[in-house]
Amino acid sequence: MSHHMRNLVERYSPLRECQSDIQEAFDLLAATFRKDGKLLLCGNGGSAADSEHWAGELLKGFALPRSLAASMREGLPPELASHLQWAFPVIPLTGFPAFATAFGNDVNPEYVFAQLVFALGRTGDVLAALSTSGKASNVCRAAEVARAKGLPVLALTGTTGGKLKELADVCICVPAAQTPLVQEFHLPIYHCLSLMLEEHFAKLWEQRQDWSYLL
Repeated sequence: MSHHMRNLVERYSPLRECQSDIQEAFDLLAATFRKDGKLLLCGNGGSAADSEHWAGELLKGFALPRSLAASMREGLPPELASHLQWAFPVIPLTGFPAFATAFGNDVNPEYVFAQLVFALGRTGDVLAALSTSGKASNVCRAAEVARAKGLPVLALTGTTGGKLKELADVCICVPAAQTPLVQEFHLPIYHCLSLMLEEHFAKLWEQRQDWSYLL
């Protein structure tokens, strides 16, 4: 077991029942990033904030320095390269306000995330869908498009999982039903996954000294 996972369940003992699902989520994301796939994220309200938060942890250094390897510095002036960090390709679908308001007004707000998955999703990508109830219709629509395009769906939801559980390839159903309690579990889970991913890829980089091996 990863020491990050061990620390997670020691601090949040109810999450012991989710360990295998969290490990599956890590395996899915690690495989996605090693093949140069990207992570799409979506959710509403607090889950939208969590989508942005999770993206922020993956798009820059989190707990470890992420200095660029020599192969990443090619073509960059040294001073510029020294201020950049390696990162995971992540797009929070919550971050397109002009598009979302236009599509919601002109077409249908229920399909805003679905449209973005259709437009941006490519073979090898994965969709992380966050919904405390598992019933958010716009999140489920996005999952439906992901499945139709062959993108795996990682769901973070509450105890029952709702419809989203049925659409997910990997579903982390935390042991809570009330929205604030579900969200209190989601945050340490995606922090744990971010720490595990960062450490895993940093070790691969150190072993091979060639970032292209990870792609």
